[in-house]
Amino acid sequence: MVTSVYITPKAVFYYTKNKPNCKAFARGTCNVASAIDKTCLKDYNYNKRYGQMIVYKNGSALIGDKLVKTDIAANHGRIIEIAPEIVPDEQTEVVDCTARYILPALVDLHTHGANGYDFNTADKEGMKKILEFYISHGVGTVFPTVMTDADEVICRQVALIAELSRDYPEIKGINLEGPFLSSEKCGAMPKQLLQQPSMDKFLTYQRAAEGKIKLITVAPELPNALPFISELNDHKVTVSIGHSNADGDTAQRALKAGAKSFTHWGNAMSQLDRLDLGVAGAGLLSDAFCEIIADGKHVHPDVFRLLYKNKGDKLIGITDSMMATGLGDGDYTLAGTAVTVQNGDAFLKGTTKRAGSTLDAYQGLANTVSMLNLPLNRALNLWTVNPARLVGLSDLVGTIAVGKHADFILFG
Repeated sequence: MVTSVYITPKAVFYYTKNKPNCKAFARGTCNVASAIDKTCLKDYNYNKRYGQMIVYKNGSALIGDKLVKTDIAANHGRIIEIAPEIVPDEQTEVVDCTARYILPALVDLHTHGANGYDFNTADKEGMKKILEFYISHGVGTVFPTVMTDADEVICRQVALIAELSRDYPEIKGINLEGPFLSSEKCGAMPKQLLQQPSMDKFLTYQRAAEGKIKLITVAPELPNALPFISELNDHKVTVSIGHSNADGDTAQRALKAGAKSFTHWGNAMSQLDRLDLGVAGAGLLSDAFCEIIADGKHVHPDVFRLLYKNKGDKLIGITDSMMATGLGDGDYTLAGTAVTVQNGDAFLKGTTKRAGSTLDAYQGLANTVSMLNLPLNRALNLWTVNPARLVGLSDLVGTIAVGKHADFILFG
């Protein structure tokens, strides 16, 4: 049997299933998701774990790009020492990691919900169920994503997320996908609720969010979008280009104004043409980051490989998950809009227009390993190091190092 453990300052979850081949796992060629049983068996109290000194002994930790047999000491949720041997005192809790791999917890910057709940419609208790789902699937850092909606709904929901972040340190920011998007590339967004860029309006949302909106998608062809992007950049908000029908020149001017990434690259954006880059081509040509929904449906695996060859350490894995994630096929909603899930694929009801995904982060990592034919340590970068760099969290998460958050996944 294998025990897989996700450790954060908040909780520990144990899972058991048939053990994967350890050599294959080290090479990253086994199916990561197949090693996980989704039934939570044990949950430690938050205060106990967050306030207590803990030593993780005898594990093989991913330090840099190599597995190193080492001990790791953490206190108040931070790594304070990494050494070949750490001798704990009597008050220190010891977690035996013998024959286990210690990997950094995953980062998901773009997710609308899971487990039957949606960040645009859930109350605080529903949001807790989404967060517990993320935690049980290896996510240590999450940006709950609120999409285009009525102003009062956006303000209400980001305020709830900000309140929830006091109990869930996994929430390190909020992603606002809308409402400053193109009606021509609105995707599953309610077209009637889209707006023109407005700093006053954004600041209304940001006040409700207690300053926690750290990532926003903007269509750069909209009126006043370029100065809006520049001002957002001045406010330390990361801007991503998306839901846009801009030509390549406009997309490149948005990058010069301060945009740093492309939202769910290839989807809801103008495409590369021999006579114009479009938004998709501008993403390829630029040094900016690109998100990818790593389900093999939103972007073909061959295109995923092409994108990785082009972007490398500027490629970010996301789930773009909606409330059906973790559940079966059936009828659901996305920000209140009817959605049908068939064979794990989410569509606006009665259409062929996709409405997010049913991907969880573990499966996204497994897909990244298999579709890109990468060793696990390199595939992990798309779900740890790269997203942390985009949103300025590299000093806190993404790798295992002294001073960073003690968020781990244990396999073995």
